[in-house]
Amino acid sequence: MKKIVFYLVAMLSFSNGHAAIGPIVEETLPNPDNEPAPVHPVPSQRQLLWQETEFYAFFHFGMNTFTNAEWGDGSEAENRFAPTKVPNPRQWLTAVKTAGMKGGIAVVKHHDGFCLWPTATTTHSIMNAGNENGRYTNIPDSFSVAARDLGMKYGFYVSPWDLNSGYWGDGTSNYVNKVFLPQCLELAKYGSDQFEMWFDGATGGDHSGYYGGARGMRTISDASTYYDIPNLRDTVHSIAPNCVIWGVGDEARWIGNEAGWAGETNWAMGSGESGNEHQWKWCAGECDAKATDKGWFWHSGESPKTAQALFKIYLETVGRNATLILNFPPDQSGELPQADVKVLGELGTMLQQRLGTDLMADATVTATATRAAGAARTYEVDNLTDNNKDTYWATDDGVHTATINVEWEEVRTLHYVMLMEYIRLGQRIREFSIETSLDGSSWTKRATGSTTTVGYKRIVPLNGSTSTYSGISARYLRVTIEDSRSCPTLHTMAVY
Repeated sequence: MKKIVFYLVAMLSFSNGHAAIGPIVEETLPNPDNEPAPVHPVPSQRQLLWQETEFYAFFHFGMNTFTNAEWGDGSEAENRFAPTKVPNPRQWLTAVKTAGMKGGIAVVKHHDGFCLWPTATTTHSIMNAGNENGRYTNIPDSFSVAARDLGMKYGFYVSPWDLNSGYWGDGTSNYVNKVFLPQCLELAKYGSDQFEMWFDGATGGDHSGYYGGARGMRTISDASTYYDIPNLRDTVHSIAPNCVIWGVGDEARWIGNEAGWAGETNWAMGSGESGNEHQWKWCAGECDAKATDKGWFWHSGESPKTAQALFKIYLETVGRNATLILNFPPDQSGELPQADVKVLGELGTMLQQRLGTDLMADATVTATATRAAGAARTYEVDNLTDNNKDTYWATDDGVHTATINVEWEEVRTLHYVMLMEYIRLGQRIREFSIETSLDGSSWTKRATGSTTTVGYKRIVPLNGSTSTYSGISARYLRVTIEDSRSCPTLHTMAVY
């Protein structure tokens, strides 16, 4: 083709009596790597990094820790905040890291309006705490420093609703301009590497507040408008470009319950436990759950849930295309109780024992369909086990079904199958099935009725139960993609 273009240009030049010819431009063919077209919507880079965090902690600590409340009304005297020791976020993060968590969100202002940093926006803060331990506190600072030292992600919960402020809900923009936006700006400056800023979308009405002494109940009609969320989102992103604005920021959604489960069908679009395949915006779900048997804040006499109960929550959240933010509340010393630290270690051990050794490492893996290779990228089934999230298996355009076959030399005990779609190109799989066999000819379906969507990550218990740990004896396993919005893509598959 280049030669033909050259001769045509030369002939035209000579026919016009010109000795010189124009430059030859090398043509680049479209899609040289033969990548599948994206199926929209797709996540932004910020959303993708957030979803890769998978499992992280929530730390509810503040005025309520000292008043035995879950929701203060904003009238609490500042001197009631009096930790028995200087609060120690490094201890919090070290403990949850042993459980396999990749980061944490610290509550630095709850609905009562008390701020756990020296803010210029209000006197209702640690600057007027009841002892030196409290006045020495600066949770955003010590939390961010500890997270970086430990190689963990971090972010802050700051309540938009403020039951202490007389400005909140007064019919003007004073609260947003003088209190809320400046507070968010202060917090954003504690680190440009924050991964999430957590905003409850509370609009008032169901709790009576102090409101600067006015007291009573106030409401606002629309959180996004009142809090000037578009401006807030842009401002935070300009300082912390990979910080997802949770909740009212419309970049990640509440899963719809606080019980620690997502739907077995779960799209990264739409709302609630299951999402909606037909929604146009990427908004993956986050599950928030309590790891203790009382409230979100610490209460005397509370106990942590067992490691087995927390493992079940993990399977039903991270294992169902959601992230999990699991709450461990520090006590009045500003540290996690030792009972919580103990169960965190047990959970980490359980996760490693049950999901730490991929049995596909010594198996033969084949697929019934594979996409044609491009100039610099292949789509072979080997991409499923190369520990590289940027390579993936795919089928040709128009091929929406395929089977991945796994064979071992001898019978194995299998518990879970883990699948991860290449969601940079969108969430695609609508339905799949898993079968096992001892002889390669007689097959048994596993986990029937629960194998629909995959998304970022899906972990399927082969015995059909997230509550029990019992294995399946098999020498052969196959995963069949039954239906997909377009050609399926998977970057990782594991068997445990």
